[in-house]
Amino acid sequence: MSTTSAWTSVPHEPPSRSDWAARARYAPTDFVTLLWRERWLMLGVFMVIFCIGLAFATTMKKTYTATSSLFVRLGQEYVYEPRAGDAARGAVPDVDQVIQSEAEILGSSELRERVIRKVGFGKIFPAHATKYSRASPEGKRKLIAEGRDALARNLKIETAPDNSIIRLSYSNKNAEVAEKVLNTLLEEYLIYRRSLLIGSSDNGLERQRDIFADKLAETDTAYQAFLSGNNIGDFTAQKTALTQLQAQAESQKYATEAQLQDRRGRLASVRGELARTPADMVLYRDSDMSASGKLAQLKLDREGLLSRYRPGTQPVRDIEAQISQLEQGIASGRTNGDGARRSGPNPIWQTLQSTQNDLAAEVAALQQAQVAYSQQVQDVNQRLLRLSELEPTFNQLSRDRDVLSSNVRDFTVKEQQDQAQRQMSAEGSDNIRIVQRAVAPSTGKSLKKPILVLAFLFAAFSAACAGLVRMLLRPGLQTPASAARTLNLPVLATAAYKR
Repeated sequence: MSTTSAWTSVPHEPPSRSDWAARARYAPTDFVTLLWRERWLMLGVFMVIFCIGLAFATTMKKTYTATSSLFVRLGQEYVYEPRAGDAARGAVPDVDQVIQSEAEILGSSELRERVIRKVGFGKIFPAHATKYSRASPEGKRKLIAEGRDALARNLKIETAPDNSIIRLSYSNKNAEVAEKVLNTLLEEYLIYRRSLLIGSSDNGLERQRDIFADKLAETDTAYQAFLSGNNIGDFTAQKTALTQLQAQAESQKYATEAQLQDRRGRLASVRGELARTPADMVLYRDSDMSASGKLAQLKLDREGLLSRYRPGTQPVRDIEAQISQLEQGIASGRTNGDGARRSGPNPIWQTLQSTQNDLAAEVAALQQAQVAYSQQVQDVNQRLLRLSELEPTFNQLSRDRDVLSSNVRDFTVKEQQDQAQRQMSAEGSDNIRIVQRAVAPSTGKSLKKPILVLAFLFAAFSAACAGLVRMLLRPGLQTPASAARTLNLPVLATAAYKR
């Protein structure tokens, strides 16, 4: 191995021993030269590390990723239905909460274990198939637990805010297994979420309904015993009828009293008029109409004279004087005289007598009606008072009966609704739609290229580090420029050196 040594011209005293031991100073150009001297060492380190990385990269196999997506909407199972009462009925979560809930169900360990058991542990993990088949039950549980974790590492569930789509992907070395696992996961998810959200029928509603039905039967028995013991068919209807009868009886009583007062007043008035009215009176009297007939005859005679004489002649003036005199007599009443006259019973007295008799009969009838209505009002009031005494007990029994009947009806409706909901949910999930089922991917992905690139970069870096270490550990000053910078002396010449 040859080296070069540098000769310098020293115009002053040689440097001390401590100056010679100063650390060498290098420039960037020196590194290129010195690293080139260590090229064989760096090449060896690079090749060793790169070959190791290449060998590791060749062991990497392709993985196939199957993808699928779900469309999630708000379903009936997320609507709050209280078991009893109506508090917060119909409350629903928002879309993001529903999406996160469904994503958690998709990523649950129970669902992954169902998929492993349905597809088969050996088919998903063929490398451990033999170990699983020979393992004890406890060992199989441990392997399945490890398989759940491995399945979770290769399963990706992606969601986005304000988005109803859930995207799923699963990676496996076998494309068909990736497709089978992801599709099985979707199928088991639709079954598992129904059993999780809807739950199994525990007959709690039926038991509670039976309890209320038994209490209702006891209350009905007490209710019927109360009605039969008090001779009541329909308490409410009977009380309503008695109330109406009381109102009608009192109204009729007051009306009868008013009519009785009216008839008594009229009877007194008729009796007074009857005392002042005579029993007999002139029934018929004729009037003397001879003056009017004579006046009409004179006027006819005047018309006859006018047909023979002129107006103003003596005969015409004589008959007109007679007509004028007769008219004055008629106007003054001097010509009136009595004709025929007939007397008899006074019709007014007879009418007043008849009215008096009618009013007296009406007064007697109204007095009897007044007594009857008063007795009827008293009887109705007594019956109402008895019903009022029984009403608290009746109301208590009726209230308990109505409440229990309402509870039985509500729990019956809820039981039927719950059964219908479970049946519909068992038939399908209308709010979950599989947008895209998994299909076997045709192309796979491998880490071979990334590992080769990393191996190349790491090998190059390791080789450079090895060259730098070897360069810095060499004794002496390796280049004239480094010697000049280190000793602060000019280099005049260099010569090759052999050990």
